[in-house]
Amino acid sequence: MQATLAIEWLPASALDAASEFHEAWLDAALELLEGDADSLAIVMPAAAYDHADWRRAAVRDLAREAAPKRVNLIAGSDAEALAQTAAWLEGAPGVTGQYLEVGGAPC
Repeated sequence: MQATLAIEWLPASALDAASEFHEAWLDAALELLEGDADSLAIVMPAAAYDHADWRRAAVRDLAREAAPKRVNLIAGSDAEALAQTAAWLEGAPGVTGQYLEVGGAPC
């Protein structure tokens, strides 16, 4: 079973967004990983290119901490693409620690 943590809004600034994620959402992610789920999909809105580094680091470190449970981060603005990617990840037991941008992202 895959749990989902849907984050609907983060600040536009990469530094502010990283801070907001760690202060407001990290504990929720860790709590979901302590439950019965064997994986976690974190879903975020699309963001500018300068958000990619902190997002990759966050999901990579969460995946290492949660192993053998899996953690992946999906970002985008297309709800259908986000849902399809989450469904695909649920059936992909070898995929963890990945940051996937789907359905286009702002420049």
